[in-house]
Amino acid sequence: MISLVQHWLPDVLELLRSPAGALLFMPLYALWVTLLLPGVWASMLAGVLYGTWLGSGLVFFGACLGAVVVFLLGRSVLRDWARRRLEQFPKLQAVERAVSKEGLKLVFLTRLSPAFPFSLLNLAYGLSEVSLRDYSIGLIGILPGTVLFCGLGALAGDVARFGEVLGGQADAGTWALRVVGVLATLVVVWLVSRAARRALQDVETSL
Repeated sequence: MISLVQHWLPDVLELLRSPAGALLFMPLYALWVTLLLPGVWASMLAGVLYGTWLGSGLVFFGACLGAVVVFLLGRSVLRDWARRRLEQFPKLQAVERAVSKEGLKLVFLTRLSPAFPFSLLNLAYGLSEVSLRDYSIGLIGILPGTVLFCGLGALAGDVARFGEVLGGQADAGTWALRVVGVLATLVVVWLVSRAARRALQDVETSL
């Protein structure tokens, strides 16, 4: 099995790097989210394949598509299963109860905070009374984290080629700028997440 994967993997990656593959990546990412799988590694793969900015765009639209699908499933055919699944996560149950009062504000803040798992949060909001409009707008909050993980993926791809930099075959200045860019994005995400946590604490106090 492992040898079979190793044999086909280069061809699959080459396909994904093509323009058609880039378009295919979005529904594949949406399927990944729909299956409640963690998106970090898929986001980093997008960074490796497409670079920070194109990768972030593809991941964002794929994640939004998958999130809306999970939201609608949690609100309809999977409602009973979703409620049983969330019984293991009291914090997410508290979010479900609070969102009816706070609406878009709470959706946006929880998307900014890394304390809430993306896939399970989609289920929690499906069980809540938040509107599909507010839920969809709140997905903008995933952008900082998306750029960070795609940036890390792009940097990982550069690290794999670091020998070319040392040998003078690649531009060391460009590579250094990418490192600085990832570090700057990390700082921004940390600041935004801290602000979101404080705002969430204020919301919890007011409830």
